[in-house]
Amino acid sequence: MNRNEGFLLQQQLKSILHEYQEQANLKPGQLFVIGCSTSEVAGKKIGTSGTDDVASLLYEGFKEFADEYDLRLAFQGCEHINRALVMERQSAEALGYDEVAVVPVRKAGGAMASFAYRSMNDPFMVEQVRAHGGIDIGDTFIGMHLKQVAVPVRVSVRSLGEAHITLARTRPKLVGGSRAVYE
Repeated sequence: MNRNEGFLLQQQLKSILHEYQEQANLKPGQLFVIGCSTSEVAGKKIGTSGTDDVASLLYEGFKEFADEYDLRLAFQGCEHINRALVMERQSAEALGYDEVAVVPVRKAGGAMASFAYRSMNDPFMVEQVRAHGGIDIGDTFIGMHLKQVAVPVRVSVRSLGEAHITLARTRPKLVGGSRAVYE
């Protein structure tokens, strides 16, 4: 990926995340989960061409997003590590998550999760999370890591690079019957 393509990818991600936040309105301290196939972003089949170049560009964008809105991030690994996630130890412990023993690498975890693991101050691996929102880049299936009830968030851009994207936020369950008041 050349410099210009990288810049465009970063701008596209920034636009997607800001449009998402305008609708989802995540609160400070909430958890945002990222599932990402760097292969799909580069126009290849998921799991075949993971690259640190793409992961680096995207990681920077996600960090800026988290810093701007005071969010916690969790990067989902691939199915070869049962979609375990990497997050900063401070965030994981604050949210009460237990640590699991695995280190994501490009061939078992994916380029995005392995890059995040190497880039974090104190990486901490967890088996599962209950995130308040998230982005799925390249159909990596983050749904198992979202709180109930997940609500799709539609943004004007439907892909990042060559990868299909979906975004979600969560809301509390609506309990009760016809007499219940929710707002």
